[in-house]
Amino acid sequence: MDAYSMSISNPLHQTTSKIYRDLYQERCYSADRAPRNPSIMDRVIQLQFPRSNQSPHIGIVGAGLAGLRCADILLRYGFRVTILEARDRIGGRIYQEPLQDGHLVDLGANWIHGTKDNPILDLATETNTTVSHWDHESYVYDEDGTLLNLKDGERYSAIFWEIIEEAFKYSTEHEAEISPERTLLDFVKEKIPERIPGTEEAYEKKRIMLLQFADLWGAFVGSPIETQSLKFFWLEECIEGEALFCIGTYRKILDRIAKPAFEGAEIRLQTRVSEIHGKSTSPNEKPWIKTSDNQTIEFDQLIVTTPLGWLKQHAEAFFPRLPDRLSQAIQSIGYGCLEKIYLSFPAPFWLTPSPEGRRIQGYGQWLRPKYATSTNPSRWTHEVVELASLEGGHPTLLFYTYGSQSRYMTSTLRSLATTKEKLDFLFKFFKPYYSRLPSYNEEDPNCHPTFALATDWLGDDLAGNGSYANFQQGLEEGDKDVEIMRQGWPEEGIWLAGEHTAPFVALGTATGAYWSGERVAERVAGQYGKRVQNSAQGGQTGEVDLGN
Repeated sequence: MDAYSMSISNPLHQTTSKIYRDLYQERCYSADRAPRNPSIMDRVIQLQFPRSNQSPHIGIVGAGLAGLRCADILLRYGFRVTILEARDRIGGRIYQEPLQDGHLVDLGANWIHGTKDNPILDLATETNTTVSHWDHESYVYDEDGTLLNLKDGERYSAIFWEIIEEAFKYSTEHEAEISPERTLLDFVKEKIPERIPGTEEAYEKKRIMLLQFADLWGAFVGSPIETQSLKFFWLEECIEGEALFCIGTYRKILDRIAKPAFEGAEIRLQTRVSEIHGKSTSPNEKPWIKTSDNQTIEFDQLIVTTPLGWLKQHAEAFFPRLPDRLSQAIQSIGYGCLEKIYLSFPAPFWLTPSPEGRRIQGYGQWLRPKYATSTNPSRWTHEVVELASLEGGHPTLLFYTYGSQSRYMTSTLRSLATTKEKLDFLFKFFKPYYSRLPSYNEEDPNCHPTFALATDWLGDDLAGNGSYANFQQGLEEGDKDVEIMRQGWPEEGIWLAGEHTAPFVALGTATGAYWSGERVAERVAGQYGKRVQNSAQGGQTGEVDLGN
């Protein structure tokens, strides 16, 4: 979940008991908080791993947020930790590159989703990372390229998000009776006539406009609204509070999370894991891995933090074969394809009021354009976040793409041989949209982009050729699938972590990845009788019972 924040009040936090019951169960025990009572599953599994005087060796596959946070917690408990990372860097899908003017931008997560008890926001504050938000005004261009007045844009936006809020509530209260084939788009189509009644042609045009607003949901989850599960729409809920754009990037946050691992763990970069073996395949009854260069490494426990997309594509890497229910869970949860394109300009001309007094600040949307048939015959809706008006911002437009548009953009860019060809393609593709911004002047050099940077997570096999978990039409047991992945495969000494195993309220987010690494480390530690001594809630503790 990396696009703009939902502009709704979220009263569901008082009514969505499954989400917050799950959050409480998953978050009430960590190395930074007082201990919880272990679950029945924890107590049963603990019998399989007796205490030992020797510090257990834990392997972690993947050095993203989940793996790094997991290492931090395990090191506090006194474990020996080795991280295996296929890339030549840490961070996984948390990654930055500079624009032409030197400003760093995030190619992965851009947002901090929710402000209530969010550890990523705490880390942003601790590291003096600049975060910002805009007033939620809607700058909307209709299908003919006309900029709506703010009043109309706000009205359509408010109605749409009211329907989204109603869909959350409906999904929460009626999950058991909703057909897996029903989509969020089905629900939106049913509700639009209630919001805009009437039979005149003018009312029909308004209903069409509102339906076009629905496309914007795709930029939130990385997949089109017509494939979004209504039955499990409640799993798309986020942490309470507004979403903040991380204008300072995730770089310092990542450095802070990685610091304990760099100081206390062994980190092996450019180490690609090709096989993951459970302990039943080893004479020593310990899990082990094989690397692409035929090295084998044995551990006492192994935690796999690879993206969900990687797990979907590499079931054959596990020995013995994954349990049927775990394999089913991995394949059942959807995987998005959100991509980003940054366009840099000499100056933020869109912030200069036009002769009519209009300007764009924050978000802009171009709904189902009819006027760009040569470059966009599919009439993909476009959304932009302008970064110039933020504290510490720069003259850059950030476009989000998803679904078939992401596939088209990334495959086309891969087919072009030179940087100039790629830039020319991007400038031409997005010109019908940025050229409609207020104060655009074809003769003004400030109105012409000078640089572009585009992501290609779809072409990245280590990212699982996509972005993050979501919940698609046809899903039958979404919440149970997530819970199954959280449990992992402890009988074989193999555990899973990542945003796809997070508390429900943080699935698909950087916060979820962080929490998942924390929680799986605690579960592993619990099997050896290790526990954190009582400490003030929110404060860190330096003492642990190592169970020796």
